[in-house]
Amino acid sequence: MDHPPSTIASGVPGRRIDRRAPRETRRRSRQRPSLRPPVSSIPEELSHAHENPLCLPILTSQGLTKRYDSSVAVEGIDFEVEPGECFGFLGPNGAGKTSTMKMITCVSPISAGCLSLFGFDAAARPREVKRRLGVVNQRMTLDESLDVAENIVVFARFFGISWAEAAARARALLAVIELKGRERDKTTNLSGGMQRRLMIARGMMSERQLLVLDEPTIGLDPQARHIARDRLRQLKRRGVTQILTTHYMEEAAQLCDRLLIIDHGRVVAQGTPRALVEEHAGREVVEIQALDEVGATERIAAALVSSRDRFEIAGDRLYVHATDGEALMHRLCALAAPIAGTMVRRATLEDVFLRLTGRSLRD
Repeated sequence: MDHPPSTIASGVPGRRIDRRAPRETRRRSRQRPSLRPPVSSIPEELSHAHENPLCLPILTSQGLTKRYDSSVAVEGIDFEVEPGECFGFLGPNGAGKTSTMKMITCVSPISAGCLSLFGFDAAARPREVKRRLGVVNQRMTLDESLDVAENIVVFARFFGISWAEAAARARALLAVIELKGRERDKTTNLSGGMQRRLMIARGMMSERQLLVLDEPTIGLDPQARHIARDRLRQLKRRGVTQILTTHYMEEAAQLCDRLLIIDHGRVVAQGTPRALVEEHAGREVVEIQALDEVGATERIAAALVSSRDRFEIAGDRLYVHATDGEALMHRLCALAAPIAGTMVRRATLEDVFLRLTGRSLRD
């Protein structure tokens, strides 16, 4: 069959190429169709409320358990994370925080229980979960072969963000974390604090629906921690849900809407920072330092406090949890007690943490 001189078969049934069309048009028509989904099919902004119209929990955990051979790192914990909140995990070293984070980010299999994120079973649909997560790991995972800007831009490409958009976001983030002007430096030339800030910026790059932060500000100086916290608050105002582990009690109190305190893989308390302080530490704490006498601290406690639940003894110090510290001080002055010094202060989240998990060191 003869064709009109202006067309030729394209090699695809039912399709022809116009010879008179510009060369670039003919070249595009001969290109093989891409098997990669277009960038526009990958959600760019998963942080908006319309992604969760019924305001269902972002994450639901029921009986979540993690075992390593004969040891149990996480033992049947239950919790939910609501959209738009910052949910914090507190616990001593070895309490099970990092093991829980690894299960949430689908890098470690669940031993028992159920874990659902965005309505997906994390054990059955890990890819669907991962594509909606932004992660800041506790361990440094920067690519030493790439410079500062490339570490962010290349990471963004895994989420389908265009080169132009990734570069624009990288410039903005580097300015926020005060690394502007260091874009072409190798990561090995950065200080430890700078590397940690770069890790935080990289985790924020994808602007996912959920940001998981495993001790993100560890090793940072106070100024850098202040910058990082401010950026996290900005993301929260934009609707980004956050899961945070930290050893900084002040950070947890400032950032977290609710907290889960775990010890030996089990939940020991859960609630808002203020509610936890009121329930477990009272309004004020009176610190009493006893004289260097055998049994002095115990004698003061016996004379001053009727309930063992309202005080702690640590060495030569007595910590009394009270609703009215001044009234307790007046009673203390009336005692002929072997006291070296006293102090009254507001109860804090650190008091809660130490009361529930103990004051001894953990490996």
